[in-house]
Amino acid sequence: MRELTIDHFELGLSVTSAAEMAELAGASFPIADRVPEAAGEAIDWQSWYSAWLKHNGTKEAALSPSYLMVEAADTFEATIPWEQLDQAAVLISCEGEPLTKTGPIRLYVPNGSSKCLNVKSIVKLKIGYNAASEPEEASYGFKHTFTADDLRMKK
Repeated sequence: MRELTIDHFELGLSVTSAAEMAELAGASFPIADRVPEAAGEAIDWQSWYSAWLKHNGTKEAALSPSYLMVEAADTFEATIPWEQLDQAAVLISCEGEPLTKTGPIRLYVPNGSSKCLNVKSIVKLKIGYNAASEPEEASYGFKHTFTADDLRMKK
C-alpha cells in the first residue's frame, strides 16, 4: 500500500491510501464520464473531502479552503484554486487494479483554468487557506531539488 500524506490547514497532518480514500468517498464512477479520453475508476474530489472531514470529527472546516496543492513522487507540484475543483476526480484504479505507474492516485481537473488537466503519482495533498491572496489560475511545475553546487562540474 502506497501512502499519501494529507496536510490540512486546520486539521494538520494525516496519512491515507487510495483504498481508504475510495472507501470514504463511497461511490466510484468511470473517469471517462468526466474526462472522455481517460480510463479507470474514479471518485469525486468534493465527495471525498466532505467524507474525510466527517471522518476526522468535523462536519466542515471553519474556513473554506482556498486551494489544493498536490505533490507528485517526481517532485512535480500543482496548485489549484479550490473553486475549480467542483468537477475534479481522483483516479484510484484502472482495470480493477490499483494504479501502479501513475499511482497511488491521479487527479483530474476538467473545466478549470489549468493547463495541467491531470497530475499523476500524487504522494501529498495540501489543502490550504490563504486569506491574503487567492490564486485565480492554477500553477504547476517541478520543485527545485538541487543546489548551485549540484550544477557545477566537478573534476
